[in-house]
Amino acid sequence: MSIPDDNPDDSLGETADLTDLFDRLARSSFRRGFRLREPELGYLRNKGLDVVLSHAADFIEKRLSAAYPINDGKQTPYRHHPVFVAQHATATCCRGCLAQWHHIAQGKPLTTEEKQYILQVLRHWLSLQDSQ
Repeated sequence: MSIPDDNPDDSLGETADLTDLFDRLARSSFRRGFRLREPELGYLRNKGLDVVLSHAADFIEKRLSAAYPINDGKQTPYRHHPVFVAQHATATCCRGCLAQWHHIAQGKPLTTEEKQYILQVLRHWLSLQDSQ
C-alpha cells in the first residue's frame, strides 16, 4: 500500500529508530525540500555540531518546551540558523508538528526525554547535511 506524499500520521511507535522517521519525512515534499544553504552550512562547520546543538537545546527550551508556547506554529524562522532549518526539515518546529509527526502530545510541557529525542533527531539531520 502506498502512503500519500505528505502523510505525517504513520505511527513512529515507541521503539522505532530514526530510520523510520526519516523515511516518512522523505515522503513529504515539504519536509524533504529543506537543505542548509551556504551561510547555515558554514556556520555549522565553523561552530561545530556540539555548539549548534547547544543552541538547539536552548531553542527547544525557550520556544517549544511549554505546554502552550507563545506563537506556536510561528515561532521558528525558516532560515538564518542551521537549527531552524533542521527543525522544519524534521517537523520539530512547533508543538503541532511534534504531535503529528512524532506523537508528542500538545498541551503539556515537554519531558526531559522528549527534549533529548528532539535533539537526537536534529543531530541526525544536521550530521547528514554536514556530510554532503
